[in-house]
Amino acid sequence: MLLSITLFLWVFVVLLLLLLLQPLFLMMIEPSPLMAREGFSFLVPFTTLEAPLRFFTFLRMFFSHPYNFAGRYDLVRFIKLVQQAGLYVHLRIGPYVCAEWNFGGFPVWLKYVQGISFRTDNEPFKAAMQKFTKKIVDVMKSEKLFQTQGGPIIMSQIENEYGPVEWEIGAPGLGTGVPWIMCKQEDAPDPIIDTCNGFYCENFKPNKSSKPKMWTEAWTGGTMAGQILGEQLLVSSLPLAMILTLRLMNTVHVFNSKSACAAFLANYDTKSPAKVAFQNTQYDLPPWSISILLDCKIEIFNTAKKYQKILAPKVHRMKMTPVNGGVFSWQSSNEQTVSADDSDTIARDGLWDQISLTRDASDYLWYLTNVNIQPGEAFLKNGQSPTLTIMSAGHTLHIFINGQLSGTTYGSLQNPKLTYSGNVKLRAGINKISLLSVAVGLPNVGLHFETWNTGVLGPVTLKGLNEGTRDLTNQKWSYKVGLKGESLKLHTLDGSSSVEWVEGSSLATKRPLTWYKTTFNAPAGNDPLALDTSTMGKGEIWVNGQSIGRHWPGYKARGNCGGCSYAGIFNEKKCRTNCGEASQRWYHVPRSWLKPSGNSLVVFEEWGGDPTGISLVKRIAQ
Repeated sequence: MLLSITLFLWVFVVLLLLLLLQPLFLMMIEPSPLMAREGFSFLVPFTTLEAPLRFFTFLRMFFSHPYNFAGRYDLVRFIKLVQQAGLYVHLRIGPYVCAEWNFGGFPVWLKYVQGISFRTDNEPFKAAMQKFTKKIVDVMKSEKLFQTQGGPIIMSQIENEYGPVEWEIGAPGLGTGVPWIMCKQEDAPDPIIDTCNGFYCENFKPNKSSKPKMWTEAWTGGTMAGQILGEQLLVSSLPLAMILTLRLMNTVHVFNSKSACAAFLANYDTKSPAKVAFQNTQYDLPPWSISILLDCKIEIFNTAKKYQKILAPKVHRMKMTPVNGGVFSWQSSNEQTVSADDSDTIARDGLWDQISLTRDASDYLWYLTNVNIQPGEAFLKNGQSPTLTIMSAGHTLHIFINGQLSGTTYGSLQNPKLTYSGNVKLRAGINKISLLSVAVGLPNVGLHFETWNTGVLGPVTLKGLNEGTRDLTNQKWSYKVGLKGESLKLHTLDGSSSVEWVEGSSLATKRPLTWYKTTFNAPAGNDPLALDTSTMGKGEIWVNGQSIGRHWPGYKARGNCGGCSYAGIFNEKKCRTNCGEASQRWYHVPRSWLKPSGNSLVVFEEWGGDPTGISLVKRIAQ
């Protein structure tokens, strides 16, 4: 017994000493290229000190990641504002939320917890999930925000769209006093309520008759091009008088009161149109469509017809109109390319996964190497430049040769992997190859998506030399996380004063890797504001130091924009419009972020655009 106690005390003392002496250990070894850029470290195994460093990784997971509820992350304040507005809350805790959100809502450090497997019966994952879920529930309870405490939270959701993963985690059992739901999981265990996700949920049934039928995520598929809705037809206040089944596939829902009547004619046949007779009038309904009858007589809208004038008095179209003259006075500053010889890079053999180095603290990672070309190379005389081929796991890649842009390529949502192959201009002697790999968000869904890679993983080859093809994959590469402008915080007022800016005739346009800044006054009124970025390529925008998002108008919408018919069951390929146009043109500027005057606007342009075409616009109803 005494021996056991003594052994325990020795182990405890050793671990305590390792914890206290951690800074000394970190000074004794070369900084890891897998070190997080967020103020904490997850270290890869080393040949020395491996056990204590792995132990510290475990400790940091649970103790070095404080929760951030400050500023825009103030969840309690948000829910209290919702309550003040007289609304209720469905609190979707997750921690996995999907939601087309970066990494499905998971923090990137979670990926590097030893032995973890996301969304499975895995002890490291379940421990992290339980810790987060309990934290959120405890915060909500302490502020009395659940409905049973007088708060607005009437439901909570654990996880999201778990059906494809099929692991029953069991009821959370955290005593919230409100129902727990899980969407898109048919075998959700009691007492969790399974709910519907999709375009259509009319045939959905929960897995037990005692559970309510709920539709928690409606896939609208966007808006129908050119459709206009009026404000007169407010049927929610009208009692349902009757439902008429005219035949197997056709029904009429009639709402009426003493002063108004509205009817909904439905054709449930997915392939055949129908002629529906109602109150001595015949109506033509395309397949799988609903017509709305004003005063139970006049068809003012059908869900399958592309455009029709709505016979209602208050009809509005939204228009984006320039304000403050619509233009800005810009200054520019160039972002310098990086080379393997720069002092602030990390050298390693071979190619490394991008996120393992950046930890998503930046979208950008430089892959840097040198290539020595002998004076006797034939291509120097015959002019047939060698071909550089690069294979990357995604998502965007810019190739610089000796500081000059040589090419750009990017993947797609369906296939983020990419291959660049192009002729490059090399000279005798040392040539600097600088590859800027850009992530445009991390995967949010998919089986074991935490194992997916990003960045240049090779092979990287140079073809057309006297030796044939030279493989650059396993040679020495250097790495630099992020851009110089990011480290200088050029998007902030203080940071922007650290570099020189030019303007007027010296303003850089159509130049890749360029920073722009200007100031503007807040327009009068309360109309929603946005920036029209149609003349730009790709990058990010900040207003008063806060990011309004990545812009990418250079990414053009692709597909078939031919004929349009909404008849039949909907899918996302129906009635496409604006093919060849920017996938997004306007970027919202919250008025709450603005001062009356002197607002700063900073744009980083990655591809090369014309900032003089950017304008501030407001959305108004016509």
